[in-house]
Amino acid sequence: MTIDIICPLYNAEKYVVDLVKSIEKQNLYDKIQNIRFIITKGKDRTEKLVEEISGNNKKIIYRQIEPSYFSHSLTREEEAKNSIADILVYITQDVIIEKGNWLEELVKPIINDEVQATYSRQLCNDKKSIEYYTRQKNYPNKSIIKTKVDIEKIGMNTFFYSDAASAIKRDVFEKLNYYDGKKLPTNEDMYIAYKLIINNYKIKYCAESEVVHSHNFSFKETYNRYKLYGRFLKQESQINIKSTKAGGGLAKFILVQAIKDKNFVIIIKFLPDMAARFIGMKVGKK
Repeated sequence: MTIDIICPLYNAEKYVVDLVKSIEKQNLYDKIQNIRFIITKGKDRTEKLVEEISGNNKKIIYRQIEPSYFSHSLTREEEAKNSIADILVYITQDVIIEKGNWLEELVKPIINDEVQATYSRQLCNDKKSIEYYTRQKNYPNKSIIKTKVDIEKIGMNTFFYSDAASAIKRDVFEKLNYYDGKKLPTNEDMYIAYKLIINNYKIKYCAESEVVHSHNFSFKETYNRYKLYGRFLKQESQINIKSTKAGGGLAKFILVQAIKDKNFVIIIKFLPDMAARFIGMKVGKK
């Protein structure tokens, strides 16, 4: 099977060179038809760097768009429609790929017809970030396959899926009409995961396919992210299957682990961070 990698870029000059180098080191690099960059016009040298890199790497295809034209869903959908590869691999500009088997482990379950979509394990190396613990909870060291029958057991977590590093069979994506032409405010990955699961397709979380992906959001940034998430869940109410147990479990996991680690930075951050998430979600849903 052939592969296209699709990656939106915005002010990505500090990422793009190393990102391309890490892709070039992948075991299945010869299976990649194109590395497709969509560059949202910004204030740095992203386009110039991509132009320079593409002179030495003929697999790179890129185009530039205006900020007003960018959409998390529509930009990815449009690029998918331009591809003829068998598998579409989506990544974000800030993932760090350290191992040469990342791509192989990500697409192998699709090639073997085990599932129709996959996503990578995400690790966070920043112990001062809440993500250091949320990544441990959401991306465990054991792979799992999720299907429609899991909805009763784990609720909305069945649709947990991240296109920071993911893969999907292109003909299935096309059959599902991509993101239905919607300009989603966020969580386009959860949207397509819902469509996959409801239509009896399978998603695999691939613990052996690892990327490092870290943020350290301020409380305001966390609030704004969850406000958008709440807006998304209100807009796509069919996805909003209650799973308060799972949410509470995450909060408890973070606090317990931080206390065990004597991570006082996270212990201090914990309550305002959880409050920012809760209030942001509530406001977004209104």
